Amino acid sequence: MIKPEFDPVALATPFFILTIILEIVLARFRKADARYEAKDTAVSLAMGLGSSVAGVITAGVVFAATIWVYEHRLFTIPMTAIWAWVLIFLLEDLTYYWFHRLSHERRFWWVAHVNHHSSQHYNLSTALRQTWTGGVAGTWALWLPLAFFGFPPAMIAIQKGISLVYQYWIHTEAIRRMPRWFEAIFNTPSHHRVHHARNPVYLDRNYAGILIVWDRLFGTFQAELDAEPCRYGLVKNLGTFNILRVAFHEWIATFQDVVRHPRYALGYIFGPPGWSHDGSRETSAMIKARALSPAGAAGSDRSPAGPRESHA
Repeated sequence: MIKPEFDPVALATPFFILTIILEIVLARFRKADARYEAKDTAVSLAMGLGSSVAGVITAGVVFAATIWVYEHRLFTIPMTAIWAWVLIFLLEDLTYYWFHRLSHERRFWWVAHVNHHSSQHYNLSTALRQTWTGGVAGTWALWLPLAFFGFPPAMIAIQKGISLVYQYWIHTEAIRRMPRWFEAIFNTPSHHRVHHARNPVYLDRNYAGILIVWDRLFGTFQAELDAEPCRYGLVKNLGTFNILRVAFHEWIATFQDVVRHPRYALGYIFGPPGWSHDGSRETSAMIKARALSPAGAAGSDRSPAGPRESHA
């Protein structure tokens, strides 16, 4: 089967809109812990709309590549088998983990992901603040091995949609903790708040899509600490609601770095975000090390440049 019978994201879109409105109303009457700012929410919604348009533009290339790989598949996996859905759930979620981790640890892919972390608020609308340039960055290629193994393209698309729909509800402060067993297995609002936080202790942690077990397995898990409230956004926030700057600022910054220092182009493109040839900026590892040092604890949130900062 080539085309999916249904699109989980399209079906869930009315739910997204209704729950955002509900969260705003509950917050207004102090019935839910949620913080909204009109301009910030407008940017998130506009980024979500732009991401959908960009996805349509690049869909042909992604579709053609997936079909070509599937035509050269190793096996033929039936969409009607329950075991196949269990297997693709696990493999797609593992793929998402590595895609998400790569998008934080290598600048070329961070430039297409940074938009999602640019809001200083954490609410359901933040989930819709998606990239316009993910197709250009080519991270979609990480899912091609699933087609090579024999999963039908429609099956892959459906499972990716299910993952995206699941991740919507974890973008909230209104839910503090889920039951302990659920927190141990699944990604939750608490785990994902850590992922969006700019506190040094929280940087580049909890990459999970649906299952938090991948972070526990690969050493990237960090629990939310009651003594360390999450501060959201970038290490140095943009300070603007200009939609074009939100969408393209890190692409521009990368281009500028390459033009200024062509000798170190590969480092500025594929090094970790915050890398610089002269050490004048800080990567996440450097920020964490400084924050953990006796002299750095007091000023751990003030870095000259880091992985969640615009260099433009």
